[in-house]
Amino acid sequence: MTTHTYDAIIIGSGYGGLGQGAQFVQDGIEDFLILEKADEVGGVWRENTYPGAACDTQAVIYCYSYFLNLEVTRMYAGQKELQGYLKDLATKFNLNERIRFNKHVTETRWNQDAAVWEISTATGEHYTARTIVAAWGQLSEPNIPDFPGTGSFKGETFHSAHWRHDIDLTGKRVASIGNAASAVQYVPEIAKVAGKVTVFQRSANYILPRDQHIFTAEETKEFVENPDSYRAIRQDIHDMREAGFERTRRGTEASQEGMALAREFMESHITDPVLREKLTPNYDYGCKRILRTDEFYPALNRDNVELVTEGISEITPTGIRTTDGTEHEFDVIIYATGFKSQAFQGDTKIIGVDGVTLDERWGNAPEAYLGLAVDGFPNFFIMYGPNTNLNHNSVVSMLEPGQQYVSQAVHYLQQDPKNVLNVQTPVIRAFNDKLQAELEGSAFSSDCSSWYKNDEGRVINNWSGTVEEYRALTKELNLADYGVKA
Repeated sequence: MTTHTYDAIIIGSGYGGLGQGAQFVQDGIEDFLILEKADEVGGVWRENTYPGAACDTQAVIYCYSYFLNLEVTRMYAGQKELQGYLKDLATKFNLNERIRFNKHVTETRWNQDAAVWEISTATGEHYTARTIVAAWGQLSEPNIPDFPGTGSFKGETFHSAHWRHDIDLTGKRVASIGNAASAVQYVPEIAKVAGKVTVFQRSANYILPRDQHIFTAEETKEFVENPDSYRAIRQDIHDMREAGFERTRRGTEASQEGMALAREFMESHITDPVLREKLTPNYDYGCKRILRTDEFYPALNRDNVELVTEGISEITPTGIRTTDGTEHEFDVIIYATGFKSQAFQGDTKIIGVDGVTLDERWGNAPEAYLGLAVDGFPNFFIMYGPNTNLNHNSVVSMLEPGQQYVSQAVHYLQQDPKNVLNVQTPVIRAFNDKLQAELEGSAFSSDCSSWYKNDEGRVINNWSGTVEEYRALTKELNLADYGVKA
């Protein structure tokens, strides 16, 4: 039996995967599938259901330009609304008929003779495609540190990305290991019901006010009837956040301004000088993710919330022992310890030219041309790949130009079954050398521990410039970059 060879197969149905599918449809590319390991769409907005889960990017810029989220209820939208947006996106562009759910891709192998990718799933299905678009995302595989005694705790434990809604926290003694993007959202919520919440902080964060705005019925009606009013707000916020990129450059007045704003916000809520000292970062503004929340600092002022900055020496059967020898007893431990941000492909094995795997090609320093293409892996593109994360603007504004670029590549490949796009090694080398040189002046590469960097301090997650600079670079597929003569 002959296996049908699709023009493209997309792996994942979050913002990256569904956006690529919608872009294909708009560009007249019809012969594609989306393989999703779960039973519904949503990516991180399907997985992260912890109390208070919301995006810390304004909703009006956290959507595609061709499918505006006109009926969003608030400026910083919650998890259910964002997953709802993705479901609506899938419906609008008839993507549901192309999605195959419960298809966990375990391996993709480049067949050099046929110039196709052969894809295998955990349940035994096999697919063939000219192009693969991997839309795993950067923050999909939870990370739980291997503390001594981790398995000995007799109470309940879970990662914030796999929230245990079956566990009632009412009156419980709860530990939150971690105090960053997820924790600042759920700590204020669980503090309302828990007996005591202890937040274990490894390092302080720069936090800016979210200044949540709930859209009135009149505002929503205006958006729906006059989308240009929505676009105007969207453009203003985009421009404001693009200008904010300057704050991520070390030693600039803009960076000092960002630090001052964050400190002023913290001190407006925290009056205890000891707590203020604990909450004051000792690293460059932007070295770690800038957080936005209105509720976290007030939560730390509650009588039933404690901030602990001593390091964790071990997990015990009854709780946590810190480096000062203190024993903290808990009923529940929640890990807000982030994700394996450098394991872009998770446990999927990607086998390229001459049997070389993507793991072997990357080692501990993932890189890609434009964040999209890797030499030795022809007709293979990554959404939200290495060095495409942002600290200053919406990641969706990076996804959309990348998806348009991939559509151009698929159109070229459709012209002749012999066509292959394998980015040239000197091209990816020159691109990444320049990118890393630019990042040397960025706070991302300064002296702090962050998920942006690998163990050697190389920034492998973040983009080195603005969204507009990235759009200019990805506007046109240059065949010469792939060794193809015009």
